[in-house]
Amino acid sequence: MLGATGTIGRATVRALLDRGHEVVCFVRPRSTSRDASAADTRSAPLDGATIRYGDVSDPASLSRDGFQGERFDAVVSCLASRTGTPKDAWAIDHQAHVTALAAAQRAGVTQMVLLSAICVQKPLLAFQHAKLAFEKTLIESGVTYSIVRATAFFKSLSGQIERVRNGKPFLVFGDGALTACKPVSDDDLGAYLADCLDDASRHNRVLPIGGPGPAITPKQQGDQLAALLGQSPAFTRVPVVMLDVIIGVLGTLGRVVPALAEKAELARIGRYYATESMLVLDPVTGRYDADATPETGTQTLFAYYEIVVRGGTGPERGDHAVF
Repeated sequence: MLGATGTIGRATVRALLDRGHEVVCFVRPRSTSRDASAADTRSAPLDGATIRYGDVSDPASLSRDGFQGERFDAVVSCLASRTGTPKDAWAIDHQAHVTALAAAQRAGVTQMVLLSAICVQKPLLAFQHAKLAFEKTLIESGVTYSIVRATAFFKSLSGQIERVRNGKPFLVFGDGALTACKPVSDDDLGAYLADCLDDASRHNRVLPIGGPGPAITPKQQGDQLAALLGQSPAFTRVPVVMLDVIIGVLGTLGRVVPALAEKAELARIGRYYATESMLVLDPVTGRYDADATPETGTQTLFAYYEIVVRGGTGPERGDHAVF
């Protein structure tokens, strides 16, 4: 199991254990994590799994510290780059997976379940191209594969709960109806990924998947959040052209200052999510199709909002923190 300490990774480990699988999680050493105490917290829910530490980008570490000369049946990966910037994306979304697949095949692995992203169907960004490049490698590897292209995650859509609770308006781009998605919870997605191992109908397929519908827009998210908090809906509408200006300025300055080039890419990522729906894209019409977007699970974003508003634990958002 790669990417086991993220929220989706942990949910997937739980689902795998619940189904009786023996799970080995290959994770970063505590000493190299951002915060050792945070690493301990992330590892706590992995009880029942074997945890091994090493560097997923290092072939020697994967073989020595991860597979340890043992034979494995399958690899499940929820591993993803933290930022999506070109260097990070090609190092993790592509090369680390290529390295892991090669080591896995040497260890006898004949199956891989990969968590990808539905946004790769319209690739405009470095991390999307990196993910697609590995998807191609996996498909051509001869390994039985399930490539799961998930839609939006709850943690990505929960950043404004405290903002609205504190009386601030909900931020939307344009009129708040430029995009829509079918968000999927960590637990529902983890269960779907785990079931890919034994469900032959999901083998050797690219699988777009969202949570239970209907598709919802950012404005609908803001309306529902206000209702749960007993407030009147209030919105601040951010023109998309503002992002275009930011991207242009940072892109120009980034030719001189490399750090600003990375910020320009982050702005491009933000613009993408502000203007593209996380739904299946009809290749004929070029339009996003909610009805064609498969669904899994029972947990809805609005039910999750209600839990958090009523005092439940909020999401661990990490690099998903935008607002």
